[in-house]
Amino acid sequence: MEARGTGKRLRLWLLFTIFVASAASTASAHGKGKSSSASSDDPTYQFFQWLDNNHNGQLSDYCVVADTYSDPSQPNATLQHVLRVDYDNKRFFGRFRIYVRGVTKLTAGQLKEYTPDQLYGFGSDVAKFEKINPGPFGLTGDVYFLASGGRELAPAPITEEVKQEYDFFLTRFIRPALEKK
Repeated sequence: MEARGTGKRLRLWLLFTIFVASAASTASAHGKGKSSSASSDDPTYQFFQWLDNNHNGQLSDYCVVADTYSDPSQPNATLQHVLRVDYDNKRFFGRFRIYVRGVTKLTAGQLKEYTPDQLYGFGSDVAKFEKINPGPFGLTGDVYFLASGGRELAPAPITEEVKQEYDFFLTRFIRPALEKK
């Protein structure tokens, strides 16, 4: 009996492996032959082009301090977003990632004393955006994660508000900070 179960598991594993390899091969071939349908005015398209030209298509763990916001669960507290950006044009999934953390609103002294990387380390996860291709956030393959109620990041729907937040972080904080660098 034991041998039968093992043989069945082996066949299932082989079928699964063939399926995954076939899907990856198809996706890779499709991605290489497909031209970008994103507008040249699209902020993500422009950002990807800029990173490809100025950072050889790679950017790891770049952190930037962003806006302040009010946490609905703590009405009297003002918090601040700290962003970490990761980009690799060779990745198929999650080519571009924005990790969002929240910290207590920073003072001028704290902004001078600590680097954005250190401030990011002090924060708590708030959200994460993952993008595969240029174009507006919310296209097929894009994923949004949200931490709510003190829980860990979990997949969440991509709403109009989420799309606007993605654009806001990219155009107001990430791109300008990188261009100054």
